[in-house]
Amino acid sequence: MISAPLLRRCCLLSRRAGANRAAWTRRTVFLRGGPAMATGGKSSRSSIHRYTNRLINEKSPYLLQHAHNPVDWYPWGQEAFDKAKKENKLIFLSVGYSTCHWCHVMEQESFKNKEIGKILNDNFVCIKVDREERPDVDKVYMTFVQATSSGGGWPMSVWLTPDLKPFIGGTYFPPEDGIYQVGFRTVLLRIADQWKRNKNALLENSQRIMSALLARAEISIKGEDSPPPFPEVMARCFQQLSESYDEEYGGFSEFPKFPTPVNLNFLFTYWALHRASPDGARALQMALHTLKMMAYGGIHDHIAQGFHRYSTDQRWHVPHFEKMLYDQGQLAVAYARAFQISGDDFFADVAADVLLYVSRDLSDRAGGFYSAEDADSYPTAKSKEKREGAFCVWTAEEIQRLLPEPVEGASERKTLADVFMHHYGVKEGGNVSPAKDPHKELRGQNVLIVQYSLELTAARFGLGLEQLKMMLAKSRERLCEARGHRPRPHLDTKMLASWNGLMISGFAQSGMILGKEEYVSRAGRAADFLRGHLFDVSSGRLLRSCYRGKGSLVEQSAVPIQGFLEDYVFVIQALFDLYEASLNQGWLEWAVQLQRKQDELFWDSKGFAYFSSEAGDSSLLLRLKDDQDGVEPSANSVAVANLLRAACYSGNMEWVEKAGQILAAFSERLLKIPVALPEMAQATVAFHRTLKQVVICGAPEGEDTKDLLRCVHSVFTPNKVLMLADGDSTGFLYHHLPFLSSLERKEGKATAYLCENFACSLPVTSCQELRRLLLL
Repeated sequence: MISAPLLRRCCLLSRRAGANRAAWTRRTVFLRGGPAMATGGKSSRSSIHRYTNRLINEKSPYLLQHAHNPVDWYPWGQEAFDKAKKENKLIFLSVGYSTCHWCHVMEQESFKNKEIGKILNDNFVCIKVDREERPDVDKVYMTFVQATSSGGGWPMSVWLTPDLKPFIGGTYFPPEDGIYQVGFRTVLLRIADQWKRNKNALLENSQRIMSALLARAEISIKGEDSPPPFPEVMARCFQQLSESYDEEYGGFSEFPKFPTPVNLNFLFTYWALHRASPDGARALQMALHTLKMMAYGGIHDHIAQGFHRYSTDQRWHVPHFEKMLYDQGQLAVAYARAFQISGDDFFADVAADVLLYVSRDLSDRAGGFYSAEDADSYPTAKSKEKREGAFCVWTAEEIQRLLPEPVEGASERKTLADVFMHHYGVKEGGNVSPAKDPHKELRGQNVLIVQYSLELTAARFGLGLEQLKMMLAKSRERLCEARGHRPRPHLDTKMLASWNGLMISGFAQSGMILGKEEYVSRAGRAADFLRGHLFDVSSGRLLRSCYRGKGSLVEQSAVPIQGFLEDYVFVIQALFDLYEASLNQGWLEWAVQLQRKQDELFWDSKGFAYFSSEAGDSSLLLRLKDDQDGVEPSANSVAVANLLRAACYSGNMEWVEKAGQILAAFSERLLKIPVALPEMAQATVAFHRTLKQVVICGAPEGEDTKDLLRCVHSVFTPNKVLMLADGDSTGFLYHHLPFLSSLERKEGKATAYLCENFACSLPVTSCQELRRLLLL
C-alpha cells in the first residue's frame, strides 16, 4: 500500500475523526494559451495562463484554483467516468478544499509541474473534487484511505479503477523521492506500469477492498439492540475524556490540537447532571480551562478575531492559520454557554469576538456566510510567493515601530511595544519553534499568545489594571490597522447550507444567552438567505451550495448539488435555535417540513439511522453513516436531538421512536467508545429522561413575558425546549399541541409552566422559582 507516512504534511482530519450531477455531461476542452485571472493558491502572481482546463467552468473556488494547471482535470461526473472506461485508464482522484495549506503545496510542487502533468495526462483520467461541495465523495474515499494507511487528511490522493473502485491511496506526496518517502512522480509511474502489467491483480485487489469496506461501513440494529442506558454511556464518555485531558493546557491530545466543541458541550451537560459531585466539578473545570487556554493561545486571532483551524503544538500556540466557518459557529455557542454557566465576562467577550469576525469577514451582503479564509497569503504587495500565516504574524521590529510611545506612569522607562511584547510573548528572534515550521515560513516571526495574566503584566510594569486594558486594546487596534494594509488571504466565498446552519445557531444561541437582539436578527437574516438561495420550494429540498458570483451576486451551479444529510440536520437545528431566540413560529414550521423531507430522503428503514447521502447515485460506491463526532458533530448525533425537539413542538411521537432507533443502531459504539460520539452520548440523556418543555404564557411584547424569557436564557439547562403560548389559536404550536389551550396566565401575569410529555407542573410567575425548577 502506498500512503503518505509524513502525516502532518497534509491538512489533517481531526483525530476524532448528488445523483443529478453525476449523470450530467457537457462538452469542454483542454486549452492552451488563454488569458485569465489568477484565483488563489500558492503560485506566483500572474494574469496570463498557458493552460486552461475544464475546471474553468466550475463555481467552486477550489476547483477554479486548479483551472490553469497543465493537468487535464475533470470535475466529478459522467464525462470523466466515460473517458476512463472508453480509454481503459485508471482514475487519479484528488480531493481537497480551497483554504487547505498542503493542497496549495502539492499544487505548486506537482500539479503545476509540466512533466508531472504530462505523466498524469498520458496515464490517468484526472478528477478534482472540492470536499466541501461533495462530502459524499470525500467520505467514501477517505474511509478507504483511513482503513488502508496510517491516517487521513487533505489533499487526499486516491487511484481508482475505471469503475471507481479504489486500490491505492494517501494524502500529500512530495514531487520527488526523498529519504523517507517515495515521490509523486515515482508513484505515478509505478502505478501506471502495474496497470499495464498486472491489471487483473489490481482489479481483484480493488474488489476485495470494496467488500471489506462494505462490511466495515455497515451500521444497523443487530438483534434485540435497544437504546443504551444513559448513566453508563455518560460515565464512560466522561472517563475517556478525563483520561485524555491535558491538565496543563486543556484539550484532549498532545498535538495537533483541534477545538472539538462536541467534547466541551458534553462536559457542560455532564456537569449539569452532576453539579454537586466531584466528577461534575472536574467536567466543568476541564471545559472552562480548555476554552480559556484556547482563547489565550495563538489559535485565537488576537488582532482580527476568530479562531484558526487547529494548533500544531500542545500549547495552542502555532496554528494552521486557515479559519473555518464551522469552527466559528460552534465556538461562539461554547463560549456563550461558558458565560451562561460561570458568569465570567471573559467568555462573553470571546463569543462576541468570534461573531464580530464572522460579521465583518465571512458575511455576504445577501445574508449568507462564506466558508473559510486561507492560511496562505503574500507577505507584501510585492511578494512573488504566498506563505502560510503571513497575514497574521509579526516581527518584533514591526511592533516596536508601530508602538513607540513611552508608557506614562510605568515603574520603568518603557514603551507601548515593551508592554505589548511582554504580554503576548513576542521575542526579538521570533517565538515559533523550528519544529513547528517545516518550510521555514515563520522564521523570525511571532505568533501572538497571551503569556501572562493581566494582573501579572500590570504588576510587572507598575500599571493599573484598567490602564493596562486600555493600552493593550489601543495596541491591538493599531496592529489591526497595519495588518489591513497587507495582502489578504484567499476568501472561499462558497456558501454551504450545513455550515450556514451551524453559524445561524451560533448567532441565535449567543443572542439568547448574551441578550443581544442584533445577533438574533443576524441569524434570522441568514435563515432568510437559506430559504431564498439554498431551498427549492417546488421539491421541498435543500441545496448544498451557492457562490458569490460576478458583481457580488449570488450564483448557483449549472446543475445544483442537492443537500446531504448534514445540510438538513444542521439547518433544522438552526431553525429550532432561531425559534427559541426569536419566537417566530415560521421557523418551527420550516424545521418540521425539512425533518419530514430528511426522513424521506435518508432514513434507512431496514438498519435504521440515516444515511449521509440519498439513494440513486450510481457513482457512489457506498452509502455511509458517520460514526464519529469530530470537528463537526456527526449528522446522526444531531438528528437524535432534532427528532426529540421536533416531537415536542409537533406532538408527532413517531420521531421519538426514530431517535431511539438511531441510538440502538449505534449502541455498541456508545457503550464501548462513547468518546467517539460525545454529541450522541449526551442525546441518550434527552431520550431516556425526555425533554423539559418550558412554556411561557404571555404577550410577546409584555415586559413580564420578557423577564421570564430572560430568566430561562440565564440558566444552562440542557435537554429542554422553550415555547411561547401567546394565545394565537391559529399558530403552528396551538394547531399541533392542544394542551397549550388549557394553560393560562396566573393573575393576569406572564406565567411559566414546566411540562414533560405534554403534562405540566403548577404555574410559576417569579424568576427565582423558575430558576429553581430549571435547575432540578
